[in-house]
Amino acid sequence: MSSHDTDTAPPVAPGTGTAWRQRAVEVLHLLTSLPLGVFYLLPALMLAAAVTALVLTFARPWLPWSTELGMLPTLSWEVLALAALLCVLATLTARLACRIQRDRLDTVFGIVEADTPDPLPASGPLMRTWRFLFGARAWSMVVYSTVAGLHGLLLAGTTVVLVVCGAASALGALLGLVVVLGRGAEGADLWWPLALMLLAPLAALAGIRLAPLVVDSEMYLHRTLLLEAPEARVRRRLMHVQDSRLRMVDAAEAERRRIERDLHDGAQQRLLALTLTLTRARARVGSDPDRALELITQAQQDSREVMDDLRQVARGLHPKVLTDHGLTSALPVAAERAPVPVRLHVDLEERPSKRAEGVAYYVVCEALANVAKHAGAEHVSIHARRIESTRPQRALLRVSITDDGVGGADPENGTGLYGLWDRVDAVDGHLIVGTPQGGGTVLTADIPWEA
Repeated sequence: MSSHDTDTAPPVAPGTGTAWRQRAVEVLHLLTSLPLGVFYLLPALMLAAAVTALVLTFARPWLPWSTELGMLPTLSWEVLALAALLCVLATLTARLACRIQRDRLDTVFGIVEADTPDPLPASGPLMRTWRFLFGARAWSMVVYSTVAGLHGLLLAGTTVVLVVCGAASALGALLGLVVVLGRGAEGADLWWPLALMLLAPLAALAGIRLAPLVVDSEMYLHRTLLLEAPEARVRRRLMHVQDSRLRMVDAAEAERRRIERDLHDGAQQRLLALTLTLTRARARVGSDPDRALELITQAQQDSREVMDDLRQVARGLHPKVLTDHGLTSALPVAAERAPVPVRLHVDLEERPSKRAEGVAYYVVCEALANVAKHAGAEHVSIHARRIESTRPQRALLRVSITDDGVGGADPENGTGLYGLWDRVDAVDGHLIVGTPQGGGTVLTADIPWEA
């Protein structure tokens, strides 16, 4: 879940001081990327050295000049051990480089990668060690380390050179101009300091302007090669499926207990009373028909109350009005039962799929329950509409619930957000929870129209 919401929190233009501080942070970040780029290239250099040693060793019999120079070693266990050691050092160094890069981007820009352990770990310690050193993830880190090193040396280096050398050249030109004027020089002697004073600040300004683009490209590489690498995506997806499956099982068990409790405390007790009333009426049919008729009338009333109790239990699962008439008719019923005043805006010209309607109705009911329990809000607004997704031929049902409460919704505090998240994610939807600048909470669920 994300805490960012673009629909309700209007962007605020940053001040000049904030912008310049941000540029300074970006330039300093790129300044550290320059020496780290050399370190990031070490895994690739180690692998190149290992491959070169093996290639030259195996190719020695086919090189006529190798025997004359006597510089190429023969194939031996020392060469193989050296190549294996270089490969191990390369993968370990690449893992260290990736850890350093994650910590840098986390500290400076707040880009955090959730820990994604292998959901299907190897059985034995030897296999785990082998996969740690030579698995697909290890080699992907070598690739990322190499790309990050080239990025640091080329793009970050160019930016730093423009900024540092431009600023230093401008300062040096100013001092040189003072010295030249102090000596009384004129004409050609003044031309070069003046030209350098004009061009050097432009170079520094170009480097400052280039810094955000270089940082963005660095973060793009980080997301693409590490955070969004195929193995990392599959790993996160499997861990998410495992966690959500456990939470769905817990939610289903809690719902079963609720139904059992409601049936035991309500319908079951009334059915027992109805049975006793009918038994008493049967016993009085012959001796006291009038009293038997009263008991039968009472039994009819009890049966209607039992039906009402059963409807209340079923309403928590899937109300009949939702099945028959859709969200346009079901959401007003949910809003009327809420203890907080609700403003409802439904703009649905046609009905989505039944599964999408069920998920949307559940989100609204659970969100209203959360508002009543935790938010302390005075008003709630609900918007339901169809939007066209950027993905081709995939419309979305967007349901937004906005309250004016205390805000700061946290799924770890038992607010039911994990249950909502699992229910929406089960149909490949997205749930976003945000806190606008004015307070309150905005919960937005994007559900596939044809879920």
